[in-house]
Amino acid sequence: MTETAEKIGARLAACGLACAPELPERLAVYLRLLTEWNAKMDLTAVTEEAEAVDRHLVDSLMPLAFPALREAFTAKDASVIDVGTGAGFPGLALAMALPDTRFKLLDAQRKRLDFLAAVMAETGVQNVELIHLRAEDGARQPALRERFQIAVARAVAPLPVLAEYLLPYVKPEGMALCWKGPALREELERGARAAHILGGRVGEIIPAPIPGRDWEHLLLPIRKVKPTPKAYPRRSGTPGREPLG
Repeated sequence: MTETAEKIGARLAACGLACAPELPERLAVYLRLLTEWNAKMDLTAVTEEAEAVDRHLVDSLMPLAFPALREAFTAKDASVIDVGTGAGFPGLALAMALPDTRFKLLDAQRKRLDFLAAVMAETGVQNVELIHLRAEDGARQPALRERFQIAVARAVAPLPVLAEYLLPYVKPEGMALCWKGPALREELERGARAAHILGGRVGEIIPAPIPGRDWEHLLLPIRKVKPTPKAYPRRSGTPGREPLG
């Protein structure tokens, strides 16, 4: 095992994240490729290795430290879409940790998907499909609309906007899961109203601290309680300009 893989394994263990023996090495390859590709395209502003391990890899996998969330991600026939996946966080990291769960990673920038394809090829990931679409456009396609048990997004948009991006992809009785920082508390009231319009109900905030870091990382589940009205999502760009709630 490489030195970087050993460090990743230690950090996962410190955060209560049980993993397969091969996962730290695969994540180390992912991190190496992120650094290499970041030199020629804008993938991340985090370049120091220890911080990247915690901020990208550990943070992406933190839902798996909570039994109820882990059960949702590992349920029989579970399917997950990462909307606005960027450099693959959290979707690709989760897919590496959960090889029996099907993932789709959606992004509007082809070059980001090219990077993810390179990571998948070198690490042997086979449970991921890459989709080149804007969030609003994908959610209007019958093959994607309300087809997923879980829709996820990390550092994509304020909560009212994020709800409109995610909930149209989620099956009734499924869940959108949002990775957020401290701004969530200010966004929560409007986000809850937006979720209600879209057929969702905001759950309890789940603190997801990373040992040794003073970052406030939070997870917010939004349960899908009824179908999203056909009017949503609105035309591309509209959710960001005119947030619901």
